[in-house]
Amino acid sequence: MRSSNPVFSRRGFTRGSDYAGFGSQGAQGVPGGAPQGGNPYAQAPRNPYDQPQPLTADRMEEMYAAPAAGPAQTGRMTIDDVVARTGLTLGTVVVGAVLGWVVLPDNYGLAVGSALIAFVLAMVQAFKSRPVPALIIGYAAFEGVFLGVLSRIYNEAWQGAPVQAVLGTMAVFAGMLIAYRARIIRVTARYQRIGLAVAIGFVLAMVVNLIFAAFGSADGLGLRTGTLGIVFCLLGIALGAFFLSLDFKQIEDGIRGGAPRQESWLAAFGLTLSLVWIYLELLRLVAILRD
Repeated sequence: MRSSNPVFSRRGFTRGSDYAGFGSQGAQGVPGGAPQGGNPYAQAPRNPYDQPQPLTADRMEEMYAAPAAGPAQTGRMTIDDVVARTGLTLGTVVVGAVLGWVVLPDNYGLAVGSALIAFVLAMVQAFKSRPVPALIIGYAAFEGVFLGVLSRIYNEAWQGAPVQAVLGTMAVFAGMLIAYRARIIRVTARYQRIGLAVAIGFVLAMVVNLIFAAFGSADGLGLRTGTLGIVFCLLGIALGAFFLSLDFKQIEDGIRGGAPRQESWLAAFGLTLSLVWIYLELLRLVAILRD
């Protein structure tokens, strides 16, 4: 199965072949020039630096003591790059959420409008061959406004629900990271196929439920209320955790494969999408349980 991110490929390094040695210059200092004395057939004296140096123990120690070029010098992605970009993206979400909660009016229309803009920006980035930081930050800003307005609405109906959802999201993230690092969860091809099949079925069920809610009963098919709603919220949280495991796998493969540093923006984008998904499912679950 192909990843949602571009395929990470190992990039090699080219070595220059046009180094000028001392032995290629004549006595006049001009490459290929005649030696001093006017005899074009006379051989110029060999430069002592041209002589091959014996590979002694001291020379080997000097060679191995030289620092190797690290990822920062070669432009490859590191875990620090991923953490920095993810922190910036999630920070933008938090700023947008504070703006939506405190400054903007708490109406559902504003939340829907911000969510639609965030969805469009996310789709544009998804079809781009390379990460565009402006699109990712724009998505994070509008998604944050949507979450801020929606969280305020939920908080007015179920006091403290957003705080519980945030704590639950952090717990799911930490648990999945520990499980992945301990290799309790192994992202195999079969694991990905099963998870994506369940995710497609889940999304289709939510779309059908939304259509029924818009043109039929207020609760749709009942997938967001009652016992069935709890089951679907738990399934949604499990799918969010599944997406996190895919994100961890992509980041690990990217760092190991020498992906360019710019790909860390895609890693931040994927992690943000997964965390937002988990937060929304937890927010709905808390509301159902509080009812």
